[in-house]
Amino acid sequence: MKIQDFRQVNLREVAENKNKIVHTFGALAELGYEVANKGNFQETIRTSLHLVLGSLGIMRGGVARYSRFEHELNMLAVRGLGENFPLSLSLCYEDERQFLTNGLHPIEICKASVLPFFQVYDRTFETTRLQLMLPLVIRDETVGAVVLGEKATGEPYTSYDKEIICAMGRHIGGAIAQRNMLAELERRSDENRKLYENLHMTYNDTVQAFAAAIDCKDKYTEGHSVRVGKYSEIIGTELGWGEDEVEGAAVAGYLHDVGKLTVERKIINAPYRINAKESAELNKHPAIGFEILSPIHHPYTDVPLAAKYHHERLDGHGYPDGLYDRQIPYIAKIVNLADSFDAMTTDRPYRRRRPANEVFEDLQRNSGKQFAPEIVSAFFRGMLKELNGESKKKEFRKLLGREFMETEGLAISLKNALNGMMPTSKLTMIGLD
Repeated sequence: MKIQDFRQVNLREVAENKNKIVHTFGALAELGYEVANKGNFQETIRTSLHLVLGSLGIMRGGVARYSRFEHELNMLAVRGLGENFPLSLSLCYEDERQFLTNGLHPIEICKASVLPFFQVYDRTFETTRLQLMLPLVIRDETVGAVVLGEKATGEPYTSYDKEIICAMGRHIGGAIAQRNMLAELERRSDENRKLYENLHMTYNDTVQAFAAAIDCKDKYTEGHSVRVGKYSEIIGTELGWGEDEVEGAAVAGYLHDVGKLTVERKIINAPYRINAKESAELNKHPAIGFEILSPIHHPYTDVPLAAKYHHERLDGHGYPDGLYDRQIPYIAKIVNLADSFDAMTTDRPYRRRRPANEVFEDLQRNSGKQFAPEIVSAFFRGMLKELNGESKKKEFRKLLGREFMETEGLAISLKNALNGMMPTSKLTMIGLD
């Protein structure tokens, strides 16, 4: 060969190699972009396989994801392997160990018959003319594999080809590892959500059990704690509170009388108005309730405060501490109204429940003295919505009974009381403390 001809051949080879390098790096850049920006994992893997095959002119191949639970490679994308190619390839412990030891380096299938994996699938690989297998090992963990057939030119894979395959494999392995991590996070998030729901359910069941235990001690006020919880929930809803806050108000209502568990049954069940000494004993229950509830970690931190201060009044004439207006925790003001309303609307051994119009007038008259006006207004609105058909829950009907809710002129009495409410007063606080 003449020197001039040799130089022309050499220049042509340099140009071809240069084009190959440019093409390959372009494919790598495109693959990196594909992995980083595609939201659809399956589409990302399919496109990645096409880029690998196209960049080196490979006839056929596939990408698999490794399942450490099933000990198998599950094919995510295949091209040119035929319909009979298995979708899952089982691995034994020795296969897994050797792939991990090999790392992210191509294995020539024809030279790897020592491994059980290649012995089991020898016929499959021979039929589909697969030549290379690249275990996808990312951060010392096998996440999958890439299998590749022969090049379109029929030439063997060069060391340069294998380096390119490894570089692309890192991108694909990274995509699978990222997907595995997201799946694991989703799984743990789902487990945590279920755990939280179970704990939440357990907490609520415990609250209900406490409420039932409290009410069982007083045969005359059975269901009182549950009703106060429901009324408190209605008030919170009408005040525009969030779901968690409303649930907190309900829990505070359920547990407001927990301190009565320590009061003698004969005082609680006395069929007469108790004397001063018995009254003093009974009046200890708010402070005792606070002591019982304080050590418990409640999702709603103000629950113990409702137990302690639900008998306080805005005008300072309540107990146990004679707090005045803004000194009273807001949740206690809600429970105070719910508790008082239930006392007025249920039969006691020494009196019958009061007529609806008297109850409304009492609440209106004592707004700004015992009760916060905006809380009374919220309560009235909730009942009026049910009477007008705006609310389909029928909560008041369940709590008060059909007879009360069908009292003649009930809606008119309620509207009059609501219209007669002062918009504010010097003894009220609008909003939360």
